[in-house]
Amino acid sequence: MAGEKPRSVVLLSGGMDSCVCAALAVRESETAALHISYGQRTEERERWSFERICDRLGVKRRLAIRNEALSLIGGCALTDASIEVPEAGEQIGAGIPITYVPFRNAHFLAAAVSWAEVLGAEKIYIGAVEQDSSGYPDCRPAYYQAFNQVVKAGTREGKIEVLTPLIALRKVEIVKLGLELGAPFDLTWSCYSREDKACGVCESCVLRQRAFEDAAAHDPIPYLSQDRSSMAGHKI
Repeated sequence: MAGEKPRSVVLLSGGMDSCVCAALAVRESETAALHISYGQRTEERERWSFERICDRLGVKRRLAIRNEALSLIGGCALTDASIEVPEAGEQIGAGIPITYVPFRNAHFLAAAVSWAEVLGAEKIYIGAVEQDSSGYPDCRPAYYQAFNQVVKAGTREGKIEVLTPLIALRKVEIVKLGLELGAPFDLTWSCYSREDKACGVCESCVLRQRAFEDAAAHDPIPYLSQDRSSMAGHKI
């Protein structure tokens, strides 16, 4: 019917980038949101964020599933309790860090494409970012170009397309875009290691904090560093 928005699926982890991507998807399409838990350290907090972000953005159709393969395979600080989540180094993105979940986005996109076929959606939004990132290989533009060829060859009608609207943006630009769109940053979670208060020292936390600082904007989530600052300034 005339005036109807096209259907889409957005991969929504609950993080800052995926939240902004979801806000874009909602503006441009009739959006269904997909969340995948994979045994990561902060899976309960991320699932909480997913549900609340969907509520705030008005996304009614949502699907939350589990992927057991990634945690069983391991080899990553996010899914293996025996591997410590490192603090951010001086040069983030200089090499592939131990927080890289091997080929994770292929697992996520495969589920999204399957659901999109069932829903009749032709667009899949994912908040992959290459700039100001940890350097994960499955966040490179060439990866998504290749994946779209796989989707074209391996789906019923070959019309589904994976979109990466944030991939060339710097983190500060993503924050500014999110503020323009009214993305609910207060509901998001980026920390790799904690679910109560963000550690403030892992790569994801550091990149997030830098982005909000560069955007001259307030980051609304709680950090452990705020507690430490408060304690340091308290005189007995």
